[in-house]
Amino acid sequence: MQGYMSATELCDENRDLQFVSFADIITATNNFSQDNMLGQGGFGKVYKGILDSNRIVAIKRLSQGSGQGLDEFRNEVVMIANLQHRNLVRLLGCCIHGDEKLLVYEYLPNTSLDIFIFGGASKYVLDWHTRFNIIKGISRGLLYLHQDSRLTIIHRDLKPSNILLDADMNPKISDFGMARIFGGNQQEANTNRVVGTYGYMSPEYAMDGAFSVKSDTYSFSVVLLEIISGIKISLTRFKGFPNLLAYAWSLWQDGKAMDLVDTSLVETCSPSEALRCIHIGLLCVQDNPNNRPLMSSVVFMLENETAALSVPKQPLYFTQRYPETQETGDNSKNSVNNMSLTVLEGR
Repeated sequence: MQGYMSATELCDENRDLQFVSFADIITATNNFSQDNMLGQGGFGKVYKGILDSNRIVAIKRLSQGSGQGLDEFRNEVVMIANLQHRNLVRLLGCCIHGDEKLLVYEYLPNTSLDIFIFGGASKYVLDWHTRFNIIKGISRGLLYLHQDSRLTIIHRDLKPSNILLDADMNPKISDFGMARIFGGNQQEANTNRVVGTYGYMSPEYAMDGAFSVKSDTYSFSVVLLEIISGIKISLTRFKGFPNLLAYAWSLWQDGKAMDLVDTSLVETCSPSEALRCIHIGLLCVQDNPNNRPLMSSVVFMLENETAALSVPKQPLYFTQRYPETQETGDNSKNSVNNMSLTVLEGR
């Protein structure tokens, strides 16, 4: 009963949310059938479900060993319930039943961005116009979180798998379990519990636990460069470079930035837009967060081709000492010691 009250209290506090019973979720997902699973992330699995006879939804079932406890669950519910923007996923309801914690979201038929940009033949579905619109949509969603919503919200785990696509390939930022709210004039905070995904974390956050809106700007830039190149940030030693950032910087320095563009975009790509995106991306991954533009400036630069762009400074590159990108959500303070910083001279 206590779990039931916790869920109903959350929904009472956020009147646009619906309390969904565990029994209804079992029915909606056919008892969490494998056939209904849409995906799996660091905090659990997401299932397609049908509620109220004909409403298709996405149901996120948090795994008990995920590291996202009741506080993080409440954080995601309260935070996203009060956010309304076309580039943010919409939360419809929630459920707490014993150890089970579930979130009910709007269903987005094209699942997540990573499936398309890293998915072999799937990448051909996204032409340049679509990718450019996705980049701009993500930037507008972040601008809303940072500046235009009632509170300043830092996402802290922006990456392609947390960008969902609707039927028209419009992007929607999802997964707010690790997000943090800034109030008043607060500009930056520190934490001993670094969460997120290595490769997308800014240097000051990964190494020192310092995060701000500029941390999200850094993550956005990594996603931007991945969208353009089709190359994962976690892919080490790509063409002799430590990672995607090092490769992009070297090409830009050599005046060959167009070589970064995914070959699937050759026929549809606008060189001026692509070069502008790469330039903005390199501005957003500069080591000093004070040198990175705010998302308001990023949106302006993306949408105004005549806007002047400053010259970026060479970014620092993370060298990982393990084979795969680690997704965190557990107590990962010590895991930052598995990384080192490398600076390569541009050619």
